[in-house]
Amino acid sequence: MLDYTSAQPTPQIPSHRQPHAVVIGSGFGGLAAAVRLGAKGYRVTVLEKLDAPGGRAYVYRQDGFTFDAGPTIVTAPFLFEELWKLCGRKMSDDVTLVPVSPFYRIRFQDGSYFDYSDDADAMRREIARFSPGDVDGYDAYMKASEAIFKVGFERLGDVPFSRWTDMAKIAPEMIRLSSYRSVFSLVSKFFRDERLRVVFSFHPLLIGGNPFAVSSIYCLIAFLERRWGVHFALGGTGRLVDGLVGLIEGQGGKVRYNAEVREIVVRQGAACGVRLVSGEMIDAEIVVSNADSAWTYRHLLPSSARSRWTDRRIERARYSMSLFVWYFGTRRRYDDVPHHTILLGPRYKELLTDIFERQVLADDFSLYLHRPTATDSSLAPEGCDAFYVLSPVPHLQSGTDWGVMAEKYRRAIARELGNTMLPDLDNHIVSSHMLTPQDFQDRLSSFRGAAFGLEPILTQSAWFRPHNKSEEVANLYLVGAGTHPGAGLPGVLSSARVLDSLIPDAQGITRLDPVTA
Repeated sequence: MLDYTSAQPTPQIPSHRQPHAVVIGSGFGGLAAAVRLGAKGYRVTVLEKLDAPGGRAYVYRQDGFTFDAGPTIVTAPFLFEELWKLCGRKMSDDVTLVPVSPFYRIRFQDGSYFDYSDDADAMRREIARFSPGDVDGYDAYMKASEAIFKVGFERLGDVPFSRWTDMAKIAPEMIRLSSYRSVFSLVSKFFRDERLRVVFSFHPLLIGGNPFAVSSIYCLIAFLERRWGVHFALGGTGRLVDGLVGLIEGQGGKVRYNAEVREIVVRQGAACGVRLVSGEMIDAEIVVSNADSAWTYRHLLPSSARSRWTDRRIERARYSMSLFVWYFGTRRRYDDVPHHTILLGPRYKELLTDIFERQVLADDFSLYLHRPTATDSSLAPEGCDAFYVLSPVPHLQSGTDWGVMAEKYRRAIARELGNTMLPDLDNHIVSSHMLTPQDFQDRLSSFRGAAFGLEPILTQSAWFRPHNKSEEVANLYLVGAGTHPGAGLPGVLSSARVLDSLIPDAQGITRLDPVTA
């Protein structure tokens, strides 16, 4: 953990007369919510199932290597800076963000590659190498992306969508922006070259969506990245997690570890606290769940308290793909490998159909290779490299037995990396750790092991998604990837931002009588 004792103001001493807010889970959505609730005057307790904060952004440290478990791409850094400002601080006091360029190297099966960045001239040159006739299409696509961004992110990103009329009001604008089309369909309107259609349509995979199925509203990501860039936190994404924990503690809040919530306690239709697996009862006027939304409704609330998100509805909903992630360290450096690389396999649409529709584990794969030591050598011992490689795979409804398949699948990925980006890899591995869809379910409490919660298709977005203010239970709120606006760091941070318009300041809350265990 970071040392805040010298840089941080004297922690506020919370009064037990203050209304109490409990936050379930210490992912980025939960930590951001806790900071915002603390700024509203609540006494805040964050409850984390694991032994350290972060949730999907947990940090593994082994053999001298530091591995960020999940998010590695920081966009829209102002959403983090806002949280420090709420505490009278500057993010730069605790965290150093550095730009990454290119954003991604996208490598095709034949060994050719496209360097994706925010430099418009460089992008035009890259496009011209593949298809000179598509250069003008790039400029037109970015204008379209900007128009979608101005609506989808700037106007709607922190709108609660608590009523169906909120959706009806924006329907004409969504139609005007062709939001009924898929990302791939809209991209194909601007690019003729199939490889460029892949380059400009892969972004939804970063938030758990199939480019052939998710709404083209997610084309806003292209402009979002151009506007604010892609960044990396020196020391790893875990530095942001530690920084937020420091803010919460500086407000007088608490973050408790090894504190798994068994149930959200409901009295007269309102959440009034939580009960831990240990049996401990914690009273609260406000409960915020950063747990997976389907998990929250299916496992933390009794069925008697639910009318909309019934077991049947949860079971029938569509869920994002899962992930197989292999973290590994090498005894040598691969200095020609950039920070972010996407290695495309021999199939694109067909592979995504296997993952999202057929739900079968295919023999081929596309990979995201993260080499943070390209930017920060402190994450590995001297002369070594730290990596993680991520493969999108079906969630647990595929029936794959990952206890049997994990090592076999890892070896297949290692062979592919050894034949492409990392020669002689097997002889240089000195540290290894794996995360499978089973771990997403068992360790991270993700329903069906889906890494991003509900699939972000149009009929499961905005008002159709589990609301930030629970439709089922008063005083219960949701943040994180499974609620509005969705996955990705900008999405989960915005979900906490939504709470500002939903939860009153602590002075306007009536203290509840304690609930007996």
